Amino acid sequence: MPRIKELPLMRLNLIHCQPGRIRVRSRAMLYLKDESETLITGLLNMHYINKVEYSYITGSLLVHFDMETLSTEDVIEIIEGHLGAFSLAAFQRERESKNEVTVNERRLQEESVKDMSRRVGISAFSLAYFAITKGGPKLGIEGWRVNILTMPAIISLMLSSSIFKSGVSSLIKTRRPNADTLTMTAILTALLTGRSMSALVTILLSDIAELMTAYTMERTRKAIGDMLNTGDDEVFVINEDGSLTLKAVKDVIINEVVSIQTGDKLSVDGIVVDGNAYIDQSSITGEFFPVYKGINDVVYAGTIVKSGQIRVKVDKIGDDTTVSRIVSMVEDASSRKAQIQTYADRFSAKIIPLNFLLSGMVYVFTKDINRALSMMIIDYSCGVRLSTATAMSACIHNAARNGVLIKGGNYVESLAEADALVLDKTGTITEGRPKIVTILTVEGVKEQELLELAAATEEDSSHPLAYAILEKTRRSGFVIPNHGLIEVEVGRGVTTTVSERKIFVGNKKYMNENHINFDELSLEINQLEKNGESTIYVADNIKFLGVIGVHDALKENVKRALNRLRLLGFDDVRLLTGDMAFQAEKVAARMNMDDYEAELMPADKARTVLSMQSKGSKVIMIGDGINDAPALAYADVGIAIGNTRTDVAIESSNITITNDDLLMIPSAIQLSRTTMKVIRQNFGLVVGINSVGIVLSAIGWLPVIWGSVLHNSSTIFVVLNSGRLLLKDFERRVS
Repeated sequence: MPRIKELPLMRLNLIHCQPGRIRVRSRAMLYLKDESETLITGLLNMHYINKVEYSYITGSLLVHFDMETLSTEDVIEIIEGHLGAFSLAAFQRERESKNEVTVNERRLQEESVKDMSRRVGISAFSLAYFAITKGGPKLGIEGWRVNILTMPAIISLMLSSSIFKSGVSSLIKTRRPNADTLTMTAILTALLTGRSMSALVTILLSDIAELMTAYTMERTRKAIGDMLNTGDDEVFVINEDGSLTLKAVKDVIINEVVSIQTGDKLSVDGIVVDGNAYIDQSSITGEFFPVYKGINDVVYAGTIVKSGQIRVKVDKIGDDTTVSRIVSMVEDASSRKAQIQTYADRFSAKIIPLNFLLSGMVYVFTKDINRALSMMIIDYSCGVRLSTATAMSACIHNAARNGVLIKGGNYVESLAEADALVLDKTGTITEGRPKIVTILTVEGVKEQELLELAAATEEDSSHPLAYAILEKTRRSGFVIPNHGLIEVEVGRGVTTTVSERKIFVGNKKYMNENHINFDELSLEINQLEKNGESTIYVADNIKFLGVIGVHDALKENVKRALNRLRLLGFDDVRLLTGDMAFQAEKVAARMNMDDYEAELMPADKARTVLSMQSKGSKVIMIGDGINDAPALAYADVGIAIGNTRTDVAIESSNITITNDDLLMIPSAIQLSRTTMKVIRQNFGLVVGINSVGIVLSAIGWLPVIWGSVLHNSSTIFVVLNSGRLLLKDFERRVS
């Protein structure tokens, strides 16, 4: 695939322009082969576009147009607008392309730390024993076989079986040698030439480096598992006769009904079929307050019943539960490698054949097997690959330990490179739980009457403003009166009947549509709106009763978090919301944001993110994971925080913050930037130390065994350098 100048993915680059014809190119078009017919048909349906030719090989479009009607700029604008529909597919395919592996490497996650520790212990003991006994007992075998059948050689072959298997597998599957192929060849050559102690040293030091990497990965998985503990091991299952049976979670069957009491942690996903309870689901959704759950509500494994008793019909168990899906997405960071990890793998794939070539050249010119063997023992790939994997895993572990779930190493890198920030308002920088601040009534109407009538109208609603009214009514000890059916006018208001009185509750537009005059309180209402309060109008038949002022308070630490992000170099901070313009303006001004857009649909937010990316920005989108799902998916990094709906947060966001603290975002960015700095340090150290070793070995100054010590010690050193990220303070301040 040809290399194109690294412009933003969706930006068009004008290649040539002639009267009535232009050729444009973009990186996105390299990945739209499957959509080519739709792309061409869509453009041909545009007026005055006469002919379109698409080449996915060069990523270009040749467009013939009516030059009497359209200018070159008009055509480019038309193409950009049409191309935007395919942007998500292009983004996903480019990321997949960048992460394609060119060499088949051994996965350290497939080996347990316990087994690797046992192997290190055996190799260390064997090396010490054979060093003392001068190679151990002799087997009395004559000829060349004596080298391969000594006790040190046999143990070396046993200990390196996984290396041999991986090395051969890579040659068979990808027809390319990997790091294990190189190590395998070095070990085998050392054994055949009677240098079994050198082979043992190579195996021991290599295993120590891999053990540290695997240990870091295991700690990462454990940290995530501890934070998202999936619940109790046993549950009470309700039998047909109503009796209870204590059953292991693994034996529970879908559609069985389980009983959950106060203090229990749910072990299944399911639907409440009886009872009610307040449930703490902060570990899943980030909601600070316990959430009321009644019949037909969905509940999730890993959440805790704070008060109440419920019976839950089991919908998902084990690995299918929401919390298990989070764990599985996060714990295997290697499935979502950072570009620098992919670069490390490709660097290794290219450098390994060079090691073989150097080894062969040294042997041809010097006829010295020792020097040739050193060329294979000393390589760059192990240190680069292991230290990068360790750094990413350590970063993800540290973040998870502090309540930040990063779903792969690629998002660590994207987080470090980001320079623009987009935020949703409701539920992200505000609490998402509006509270009544002001109640104004006309003469002759009491606050209690106004609240009770409004609550009757909003009783069945799930709208946040309705929640504010109902919460205020119940806390005041007022009674919600009996009422008739509730009619909803989406985006305007609701109406019902109370004792043959028709009650209207809604916005200003709803009042005007129903010819209800509210001039009596117009001055007071204007003041409420200037104060940033949302106004809810209440009327009886055609008589205006009063207005309720509701305010959604800003979350704690929002201003401090944005200030710290500014210090970290974010010079484009925007607010995108579906809320009313005057509400957005108030919040944007108070938070000193660069821009804001209001009354947006989800698709509008996604378009704004794409527009910013087309100008070269690396965008972080922070939202609640519901109406922000498209924007979260399009952003370079999507962060779900606040009162998120679980399934959407899992599928749409790249990072989930479980403790609802916006200060975690600058802390996570600092950690990711430190991680990238450590990886670059490791690259320099590995290349520098091993280059010196190769030169010294080539001129015969470095014996084989010390070449192995130098190479593997450098690997251990850079792995340790990466491992220190585990100990880095996840500070909530910018240093």
